[in-house]
Amino acid sequence: MAMKALKNLALVSVLGAGLVSGAAHAADELTLQLKWVTQGQFAGYYVAKDKGFYEEEGLDVTIKPGGPDIAPPQVIAGGGADVIIDWMPSALASREKGVPLVNIAQPFKKSGMMLTCRKDTGITSPEDFKGKTLGVWFFGNEYPFLSWMSQLGIPTDGSEGGVTVLKQGFNVDPLLQKQADCISTMTYNEYWQVIDAGIPEDELIVFKYEDQGVATLEDGLYVVESSLEDPAMVDKLARFVKATMKGWEYSAANPEEAAEIVLENDATGAQTEKHQIRMVGEINKLVDGSDGKLDMEAYNRTVKSLLSGGSDPVITKEPEGATSTVVTDKL
Repeated sequence: MAMKALKNLALVSVLGAGLVSGAAHAADELTLQLKWVTQGQFAGYYVAKDKGFYEEEGLDVTIKPGGPDIAPPQVIAGGGADVIIDWMPSALASREKGVPLVNIAQPFKKSGMMLTCRKDTGITSPEDFKGKTLGVWFFGNEYPFLSWMSQLGIPTDGSEGGVTVLKQGFNVDPLLQKQADCISTMTYNEYWQVIDAGIPEDELIVFKYEDQGVATLEDGLYVVESSLEDPAMVDKLARFVKATMKGWEYSAANPEEAAEIVLENDATGAQTEKHQIRMVGEINKLVDGSDGKLDMEAYNRTVKSLLSGGSDPVITKEPEGATSTVVTDKL
């Protein structure tokens, strides 16, 4: 009896030690704030979570969807996330306004932004925008457009020889209802919504920011400066970026499965399989095999574009400390 009690005690001790050991190695928590709602644009992150890539790196990642009323820079400034996804124009403008954002990795190598116009408006080149009504997204998404118009020398205040800017909601209605001659679209999303709404491709003309030489960097990963002063946080971020890029690699090789994973994580049920599969395919073209490291040439082009805004530039001076390789150097 005494021997049995001793065995039981030993077993309890072993289990207890195991529990303590498990607690000591609990996964590091990290919260990511997306720029927009759950969709194929963020497939790499959802795949990394679903496939256990984050778990393999000892991470417990919470992914928070965005939306029309959510500004990622405000979320991270308020302590609601450790990492955010944002477009560089928005991030640099926020930095200049006092939110100390730093780009730690850049999964997207190319821009998916473009203006989509009806051919029957007579628009054949950017010079034809004058006198037209153009749909533009705001909430930080207007910066690339304003920079482009400034470089073309086209006023955006509706004055003579300028364009009328229609504050576009996050839909394609202004083009469908002919309230605007052109609207803002992404290669992976709204452009296909126009097609699906019944306007054939041959009745449209598109102007890709990438082709116009005014492309600015989109979906990058940003943290606040203080995060990079903590070696443990830097290590955590490096593991996060490593697992994320593995997620993007898997997404490129398995686009249909990646789209299914996105759909499983869409709590709204608003997304469709056809649209998400197509979106993941287009997104993979923008990631384009990225290793997550920021291309400084693309960064400098973005900064130059944002500074060249005439009397109303997006940023007023060359940013300092807006990027860091401390995380990607550890990959």
